[in-house]
Amino acid sequence: MADFSPRSTARIAKHPIHPMLVPFPIACFVGALLTDIAYWRSAEMMWSNFSSWLVSAGVVLGIIAAIAGLVDFIGDRNIRKQAPAWPHVIGNLIVLIVATINMFVHTHDAWTSVVPWGLTLSAVTVVLLLFTGWMGWAMVYRHRVGVAE
Repeated sequence: MADFSPRSTARIAKHPIHPMLVPFPIACFVGALLTDIAYWRSAEMMWSNFSSWLVSAGVVLGIIAAIAGLVDFIGDRNIRKQAPAWPHVIGNLIVLIVATINMFVHTHDAWTSVVPWGLTLSAVTVVLLLFTGWMGWAMVYRHRVGVAE
């Protein structure tokens, strides 16, 4: 019996690009939440500035990771057949929408950029990432998407 794993379409030297890129926006979005909390607790302007940069970098890097993920999703119908694939894609689209709104919220002056909406949107982004990350994990470790044989 042949063991078939859906292949990643966007890859370099047989290494899928999407899983190489996703840690960067995740780190930025988690960092934005932490710096939002630090600003909320201290009112130190530096934390608000860090949040603005982190959420902006996260959106840009998230779009790049999303493009690679979308190429994989569209490129192999066997990936689209996997149960966690659709919640992963739709969830990450929602993450990017929420994070983009958060990026614009963070353009306001320091206090109003963080309290309450910036902090709330950062927290929502991270909670959504926990769900979409779980779905991505299921695709790789349960359904073996992009795993070399």
